[in-house]
Amino acid sequence: MPRMLDVSEDVRAEIGDEEADRLLAGENAPGSYDCTSCRTPGDSEQERTSTVLFVGEETAVLAFAHATCIPSQVVKVAEEQLQGAVRSITGAEAQAAAATAPVPAGDQAVLGVTSGLVLIDNELHPALVVEPTAPIARPGTTGGGDEFLPLLIEQGFLPVGDVNQRPSPIAGWSVLLAMGQLHAILQPGTGGGSPVAWWQAHQPLQVTEGWRAAANKSHTVLVFAAPVGSIGQQPREDLLRDALEKAAANGRLVAAAMPLAGT
Repeated sequence: MPRMLDVSEDVRAEIGDEEADRLLAGENAPGSYDCTSCRTPGDSEQERTSTVLFVGEETAVLAFAHATCIPSQVVKVAEEQLQGAVRSITGAEAQAAAATAPVPAGDQAVLGVTSGLVLIDNELHPALVVEPTAPIARPGTTGGGDEFLPLLIEQGFLPVGDVNQRPSPIAGWSVLLAMGQLHAILQPGTGGGSPVAWWQAHQPLQVTEGWRAAANKSHTVLVFAAPVGSIGQQPREDLLRDALEKAAANGRLVAAAMPLAGT
């Protein structure tokens, strides 16, 4: 039976016309599936379904998602991350990610990313807080100084004066939540190409059910960023909120609202 599948031009180019046509005809597509974004059941015979192709250096995995969660797209991920997802899908033991996940952001610093819920206008919003472990220099320069916030402002992030105000959207950036876990923060590719990872988890980052539910409700994630030493590792969301407000008051916080998974 034909499926209600969306196959983007990028996905079709990767898998080929023959395979894409077989999917649309229902030959290789499952009727029921677990959405790769929200992890709730879907049915490609009854509702619009996106084909999402995760591509590593050597491996590619085709997954399915509610079209209302994320559009059909090609997502480039690290090979070891994709292999981990394959092991998880096939039932092999998978390692659980910690509450924060660092990733290289230069020769000496890594970016720490923490997930949490932030209350704005009496509504809980899913948020990510990014803080480097060391000052970030401008590429191609040497010497002291921390250019982390100026570099982000140049990309479209805006300074936060009041955490109670919802951050403005940023063009071309998105947050990749796949297979129910946080994988990456994506930024626009050069020359209009496919999005690339600005931050990518060493291994998929676990988020709470409440965080995922809020993200799937709003399809938007608030991303806050602060220089090293501004936020720290806060064990509770109320302490994280206090740290964000202090950083904002000191002019050390920028933010942007990003779509979940992006286009």
